[in-house]
Amino acid sequence: MAGQSRSGGGRKAAPPRLWTVAEANARVEQLRELLPQMRAWVVRLSKVHDELARLQQFWGRESDANDNPDRELKLRLEDEWKRLGQRLEQQVLELQAEGIELKDLESGLVDFYSRREGEVVFLCWQRGESEVGHWHSLTGSYRSRRPIDADPHSSSTARAPRRL
Repeated sequence: MAGQSRSGGGRKAAPPRLWTVAEANARVEQLRELLPQMRAWVVRLSKVHDELARLQQFWGRESDANDNPDRELKLRLEDEWKRLGQRLEQQVLELQAEGIELKDLESGLVDFYSRREGEVVFLCWQRGESEVGHWHSLTGSYRSRRPIDADPHSSSTARAPRRL
């Protein structure tokens, strides 16, 4: 998903928004609801794909015939495939426009663009973690992430005071 061009018609894409840890943690609350919804769309897409493949295998060249008894089902499934695919793609693009990269929907791995010691980095969060607590370079990955607390001198990735 990363690396896709978000610009069109030769225009340069705007640089991504940079998040503080506090801002990312506030957005995580919404992502806890959004990611399972997106995952459900992917599961449904898989089921629709399997059903379309089954119809194609069963009917062969006759699957598109006007008198095919499963034609209406096939058309409904194709429409659902298209709508769900567009919805999923639109949601990913909206996240990217916010400066959020969805790295792995299955595990709920998300990166937020941020700045650390003058360098653009990713703040890293994964479903199941209570808050954004790690970061890694743009060329790094989940395996190279480090705790945010490792350097208390970094202003943009410094933690906000905890609320009681």
